[in-house]
Amino acid sequence: MDAQLIAFTGVAAGMVALPGADFTVVVRNSLVSRRAGVACALGVAGGLLVHTALAVAGVAAVLTAVPALFRAFQIAGGVYVLHLGARTLQSALRPLSERGAPDETGVPTGGALRQGFLTNTLNPKAPITFLSVLPQFVPAGSPALPRTAVLSAIVVAFALLWFPAVALLVDRLGRWLRRPRMARRLEAVTGGALVALALVLLLEPLFA
Repeated sequence: MDAQLIAFTGVAAGMVALPGADFTVVVRNSLVSRRAGVACALGVAGGLLVHTALAVAGVAAVLTAVPALFRAFQIAGGVYVLHLGARTLQSALRPLSERGAPDETGVPTGGALRQGFLTNTLNPKAPITFLSVLPQFVPAGSPALPRTAVLSAIVVAFALLWFPAVALLVDRLGRWLRRPRMARRLEAVTGGALVALALVLLLEPLFA
């Protein structure tokens, strides 16, 4: 049994399950409907696939070597997450009388998929994290490319399990979570979390 591979499995599970913008945006869409939540979850997994592929290809090293490019990418990600947070807070401020039951057939799954994908893809720290973590689990003397491809596949597999599970759990609790007052509170919390994460991304370059 490959001890390094077992160790990485635990690390990958922690990396994927760690709450952040991905988790928040999946919950946000799951409150709309199960379909939107699962679509968003698949979008997040697609973004992770991009990041792991970039790490394998070594493109992430460019972001590390060119600070200006990294900061530009970070600002773009922060602006997008801020946009999502502002929209969520705007929805939370709507009067209860204007809230209707979500229409499962009218859910824009393409938009939810895009939100999940862009939220993850525009996170500039993800490729740097993979670039720094993956090489530690490549045995000395073994070919790097096949090994990092396997490690990347493990991360994506965990994402395909974890984020849809989160979406289905939120949907399972949907009758309670979608009550107008509760939905408003959850939207306020998720919107505030997204805004806070965006501000971290936008302000961090100023103190770097």
